[in-house]
Amino acid sequence: MATRSQGLIVLTLVACLAWMGAPAWAAASADPPQRIVSLVPALTEVLFTIGAGPQVVGVSSYDDDPPEVLTLPKVGALLDPDTERILALRPDLVLVYGSQNALQTQLAKAGIPVFEYRHAGLADVLPVFRTLGTLTGHETEAACRVAEIEARLEAVRTRVAGLPRPTTLLVMGREPKSLRGIDASGGIGFLHDMLELAGGRNIFEDVQREAVRASTEMLIARAPEVVVELHYNVEIKESRRDEERALWQRLGAIPAVRGKRIHLLFGDHLVVPGPRLVRAVEEFARAIHPEAF
Repeated sequence: MATRSQGLIVLTLVACLAWMGAPAWAAASADPPQRIVSLVPALTEVLFTIGAGPQVVGVSSYDDDPPEVLTLPKVGALLDPDTERILALRPDLVLVYGSQNALQTQLAKAGIPVFEYRHAGLADVLPVFRTLGTLTGHETEAACRVAEIEARLEAVRTRVAGLPRPTTLLVMGREPKSLRGIDASGGIGFLHDMLELAGGRNIFEDVQREAVRASTEMLIARAPEVVVELHYNVEIKESRRDEERALWQRLGAIPAVRGKRIHLLFGDHLVVPGPRLVRAVEEFARAIHPEAF
């Protein structure tokens, strides 16, 4: 059975795979909204980090960060929004995915404004902070949070500047206890951008998709020098980590295995394009360039 965090990454990646553009906002009033419903976990995190948390009255089924959201009403998610429950909360703003056309139509009929979430790469994340800050009356707080994140990203960029960029496989998922069904980052999207900023060179940088189903033959041919594998569902016991890492010995032909550069990272912050992404970039960089830290 899928965990909450597994569901979160599935929804996040599904949303990312549909292109995108700038966020859209349909305003019904010049006053900041006071009853916000968010169907997008990344945006929920943004609202709370810029000080707009008290204005949030409902969140998606997959929201679990920050802890304050755990007590808020759940209104479904990307594939199963509960329109009746959303309307019952009397929102004056609903944050939706760009692909939720039916929901947007229903909200429009009810006269409820929406913020349409469409993102692509890392460069598209921070502008959303500023936009939501302006819309919610927290422009100054949003600007401060953006400045803090930009400073931390720049610190990583500075640390890895001038260092060799090892070819890196970024694994987003695979079948447990096997090397089958490997889903890796392609050459576009925020995960690819985070990997590149952290000083790695994506082995699938030439593939213009956000995700690649990678066979073992493909990995042998592309010969990554580093493997960074994301585990975003639950914390895995140390003994199990050793087992999962040891699976890669079956691909002893690739440099990452020979050089013992198989890194397992843990936590849903690794795959949510919100305030915590800077922490993920830092962890990517420590894995790829331990000498810089």
